[in-house]
Amino acid sequence: MKELNKDIRVIISGGGTGGHIFPAISIADELKNRNMSTEILFVGALNRMEMERVPAAGYKIVGLPVSGLQRKFTFKNFNVIIDLFRSLRIAKRIIHDFKPQVVIGVGGYASGPLLQVALKKGIPALIQEQNSFAGITNRLLAKKVSRICVAYSGMERYFPKDKIVITGNPVRNIEISESLRQKGFEYFNLRKNIPVLLIIGGSLGARTINESIIENINLLNRSDLQVIWQTGEYYFNEVKNSTDKLEGTAIHLYDFITRMDLAYNVADLVISRAGAISISELCLTGRPAILIPSPNVAEDHQTKNTKALVDAGAAVMVKDRHAKKDLVSQILTLMNDTNLRKELSENIKKLAKPNSAIAIVDEVYKLIK
Repeated sequence: MKELNKDIRVIISGGGTGGHIFPAISIADELKNRNMSTEILFVGALNRMEMERVPAAGYKIVGLPVSGLQRKFTFKNFNVIIDLFRSLRIAKRIIHDFKPQVVIGVGGYASGPLLQVALKKGIPALIQEQNSFAGITNRLLAKKVSRICVAYSGMERYFPKDKIVITGNPVRNIEISESLRQKGFEYFNLRKNIPVLLIIGGSLGARTINESIIENINLLNRSDLQVIWQTGEYYFNEVKNSTDKLEGTAIHLYDFITRMDLAYNVADLVISRAGAISISELCLTGRPAILIPSPNVAEDHQTKNTKALVDAGAAVMVKDRHAKKDLVSQILTLMNDTNLRKELSENIKKLAKPNSAIAIVDEVYKLIK
């Protein structure tokens, strides 16, 4: 869809994890690509990772003092409710001052109060749901928004069917090329003739993956591999204490990898959770992967995500409860099987949806018109 011949003002709200933040940034990038004069304001939750990641991507963000309710009874929930009302007041001021023509919710705490205020004022709203199991914020907003962009079929279980558009998940713009591969070797201080294992547990890290690697760290260290390991900030020191004792190690630790494009370019094998955005990035980059679905998610949707790939011959699954015993042995098996890694790579590429951000911005433009 062509750009509109007028200035556009858009608020994008949500966050909490990379699974919400990176799609939001991809949508913003496409809005700017379509029309450089577009004004974009992000609204996130104070003290969550979007307050750092969004400015790093070049966008302005305002924080709301909002958080989630505890599932069990606790007096902390009274503070959550007070913060919610404070957030609604702040959201009213943001909407009044910025005067958006459309608001976009990507899930997460902050999108609830912001979209609630916008909808009451008659501003058209779109939500983007990344997972096969809809988050509670998006489910609560679904009846009132104009459009719901999803990545999976069958989402009429949660949303009004006439509002759903299947767009796929927008992800970071990650180009795969030989020049970026060479740049990646330099950036991560890697040798070019030794296979590279990339370990990512999501933007916040994954305890099971970290503990499973630590459990068998000597076996991994004795293999002819180089490792790029994103531990998550919370687990970084624990993992560092375990790897500092190793001699001759080729393990490169990061709490968070900012140049994921370079990491994907050098990776011969990726170890990852099975969140929707992680899977979308693996499909677009064509990286062979071992997926360890998190059991701590609604309706076990990460296992469903993984099984879809396994059935297509596009990934290998290790169950969370078996990871300490099986993960490293699976890594070594795959690293020694070039043909299988090539087959996984070819199959996972077939599942990619490269134009998701474009499709979502098309829907945004329809709402503005």
